[in-house]
Amino acid sequence: MNRLNGKVAIVTGSTSGIGVGIARLFAAEGAKVVICGRREEKGKVVVDSILKEGGEASYHFMDITKTESIEQLFADTVEKYGKLDILVNNAANVGLKDGRVDELTLEMWDNIFQSDVRGTFFATKCALPYMQKNENGGSIINIGSMASCGGDLGSTAYACAKAGVDLLTQSTALQYGKQNIRCNCVRPGLIVTPENEAHVPQAVKDIFTSNIMVNRYGCPEDIGHMCVYLASDESAYVTGQIVNVDGGLNSHVPTVAQFKQLNSRTW
Repeated sequence: MNRLNGKVAIVTGSTSGIGVGIARLFAAEGAKVVICGRREEKGKVVVDSILKEGGEASYHFMDITKTESIEQLFADTVEKYGKLDILVNNAANVGLKDGRVDELTLEMWDNIFQSDVRGTFFATKCALPYMQKNENGGSIINIGSMASCGGDLGSTAYACAKAGVDLLTQSTALQYGKQNIRCNCVRPGLIVTPENEAHVPQAVKDIFTSNIMVNRYGCPEDIGHMCVYLASDESAYVTGQIVNVDGGLNSHVPTVAQFKQLNSRTW
């Protein structure tokens, strides 16, 4: 339980959902974790839960759309803990229903790109100088989305933004790898959280589970476990990778579920 012992981690958007799962597992593995987001009350609940379990964590306000807020987060973290080893870029505007190309306004497009690409870029930019001072560099983990795997009926801006995160990941890994700074991206599949479970219709769950290779949809800890590995020294030779954590959803041809219903292997 000491895979991240002595490391300092920032997990953006960690006041709810996937971010909470990541932060709690980081703390359980020995990291000092900065919980950040706009909702202070929820953030302090997460901090308290970590402290009760014997971990170390603190809350810091951050608005991923405000550059000065992001800069202050990093400056205060390093002032408090002396360094920064891990950054998880999790904060984003989940716009899964943002629409088709003809339905989107420029304002909708810009809002999603501002939080999902611009925010991730700027947080990475802020983290780099601090990680460059570390003898062992650091690990940056971007949270992407299966939406970037291919075209879909909607969520156009969100999918395009997350595709940008994929390439930002590879560019960062290439440009700073020789300084021992690694960058990887985790693309979650359907992750049901305490916050979104009531809003995910059973019909949607059924569609996903018919295409997932395992017998359930995902939970925040599924993403957290992958992030622990990518943040730890165990993954020292892993960088520039885009890892799907989706129960195998994107690893087969798209007609599998329909042929299963026909009790057939192929046409």
